[in-house]
Amino acid sequence: MALTNSYVQVYGQLPDLFSRIREAGAPDKFTSQHLKDWGYTSSNYRAVIPLLKSLGFLAPDGSPTTRYHDYRNNAQSASVMAEALRDAYGDLFNIKANPTQSDRALIEGKFKSSHNASPNTAKMMANTFYSLLGLADLSISTNQGGSAQENIRVQIADSQPTQQNEQQHKSARPSLHYNIQIHLPATKDIEVFNAIFKSLKEHLLD
Repeated sequence: MALTNSYVQVYGQLPDLFSRIREAGAPDKFTSQHLKDWGYTSSNYRAVIPLLKSLGFLAPDGSPTTRYHDYRNNAQSASVMAEALRDAYGDLFNIKANPTQSDRALIEGKFKSSHNASPNTAKMMANTFYSLLGLADLSISTNQGGSAQENIRVQIADSQPTQQNEQQHKSARPSLHYNIQIHLPATKDIEVFNAIFKSLKEHLLD
């Protein structure tokens, strides 16, 4: 799985920075000079660039990726961020499919154990994660960044038996077919899937 060690001290400014990404044109290369041009002149903002790379927004050479461009679409930015977080912080979503502030101790502990981080560094990593989490909609799954949307189609055929008459040709009532498309949440928690399929069985198949 994955758990990035990228973090920023200016985590409180991440919502504003990602708002600028949505509003401004994408540069050929995203550099520290680009941040300065936006008004982020402090050296603390330099850590934003490796964070963007770990999220899949930038390629190793700093050029914006497809995910970067997709995020600029306001209609899908929250779902794009959700996919980016699942890719960069996959280990955290193994702990909780929908992390909340009440899980902070677990989150910080995971950063400590995975990266041998000090308590202060682990706190910064967690703060960065939670700041990004506020920009994501975890209820939506997308195909961004090569992530495949999981679709299961359940087909239920309700067909009537053919009525035969020795004196007439065979006749049959038309059958009805229902296609139900289910969008599964992107989670490693098997209990979530068990609950979904149990509900399907009880309400649709039995």
